[in-house]
Amino acid sequence: MNNGLVTALIILVVVLIVVAVIAVIMGIRAKRAAAQPPEPERPTDPFNTGDQDSLRGDPRALKAGDIVEVRGQSFTVRGSLRLSEGGWTWSEHLLDDSKGTQVWLAVEEDPDLILSLWTPVADAGEPGPKTVSFGGRTYHSEESGSAEFRSEATTGLAERGTVRYHDYESSDGALLGFEAYGDADWEASTGEALSRYDVLIYPTAS
Repeated sequence: MNNGLVTALIILVVVLIVVAVIAVIMGIRAKRAAAQPPEPERPTDPFNTGDQDSLRGDPRALKAGDIVEVRGQSFTVRGSLRLSEGGWTWSEHLLDDSKGTQVWLAVEEDPDLILSLWTPVADAGEPGPKTVSFGGRTYHSEESGSAEFRSEATTGLAERGTVRYHDYESSDGALLGFEAYGDADWEASTGEALSRYDVLIYPTAS
């Protein structure tokens, strides 16, 4: 038997031994895995759907006729404004209650959902300065601009148009906003940020 054949036989034997060892190791691991009990399921909240919109209604889908509860007070959506500035869009919904109180609910994403409630006020002056004093607070200028709007249902505004806005905020988080629709004078509103849990929506049938 020549040296080449001997070498080939040695290599073959080594390969067979390695394959056999691997097979034994894999078999042992498989037996251990089969012997282990399955991992118990973790407890879950049966009321947690992972989607607050399915539980409390979707503010992004608000429309005229829907019922909105804000901190337990019920309102009806009278109409909506759909606003856009460049690629940015948001909505403002006119709400009123059984006593005729009217407020506006603003809904935007930045990228998280942002909700705020606005109440019209008088004698707040006009925007422009870096700070505005009103109602015992000092508000600091935050942002201003001009947007296009589309009106739905009852808002008291034209079907389409433009609006200028200037928003202020105080050190304690209170909001003061100014809006001027078309050629109209500035109108002021005080605002407050709402959490997702402050708002509950009962949509009407489409």
